Amino acid sequence: MNDWRTMSREQRGLAYNNSAAVADAAAILAARAQASEAFRSGGRGRLDVAYGPGERQRFDLFAAAVPGAPCLVFIHGGYWQMGGREVVSVLAEGPLAHGWSVAFPGYTLAPEASVTQIVAEIHAALDWLATHGPAHGIAGKLLLSGHSAGGHLTAMVASHPAVVAAMPISGVFELGPIRDTPLNERLSLTDAEIAAFSPLRLPAVDRPMAIAYGTAELAALANDSRALHARRSAAHAPGPLLPVPRANHFDILDELRRPEGMLMRALLELARAG
Repeated sequence: MNDWRTMSREQRGLAYNNSAAVADAAAILAARAQASEAFRSGGRGRLDVAYGPGERQRFDLFAAAVPGAPCLVFIHGGYWQMGGREVVSVLAEGPLAHGWSVAFPGYTLAPEASVTQIVAEIHAALDWLATHGPAHGIAGKLLLSGHSAGGHLTAMVASHPAVVAAMPISGVFELGPIRDTPLNERLSLTDAEIAAFSPLRLPAVDRPMAIAYGTAELAALANDSRALHARRSAAHAPGPLLPVPRANHFDILDELRRPEGMLMRALLELARAG
């Protein structure tokens, strides 16, 4: 992608419009939501467990048979203003097949919440899980992941003391380009937020982090992932760059859902490293 500072508002809007870039995006999302609804109705998890007072400050928890097993904490995407934990629950199939626990935190969406508030909510969710997880059968080390906006939030809170390793997927790591686009109509980003919550402007977190993106992603997102990995490598922060061959912004998550998928295998490696 060209330097975003030289791009028009329309060009920047298109640079982050994943739904327009993937012809079958709606079908992929609908199928995942339907599969997640069936998964949630299976009776295995503890759903809507509150970690805070907000309506969306809830966890869906799927505990492993062994409380000390690793736990994947997965943060949903939706550009901080759409989506929910309910529509990605089926992604737990991959980690559960390896004997892991999985926790899906929700968070308040924009415009009700700012990016500042959303980041604080994810911190609070991790605080809660570290303290109360054992009472729900989750006592193992926490590995953090998330997709799109969830990838951004993963990078922002990977320094939490309870997190041993992280894997942001298709994340947005520089907020400057979206300031003057339709995405910002609900976010209302301030200059201070762009500076404080753009991972590409922040010191590297010194713990294992695999940074994943699809090779069929929009250039803006692929470039962000490569740039964050380069920044971390320059700081000698551990973790690989994971370009997922032929994956787009939406079907990349199949590599987490499948027990032998590329992203699930990467999580297993992170668990060993962390």
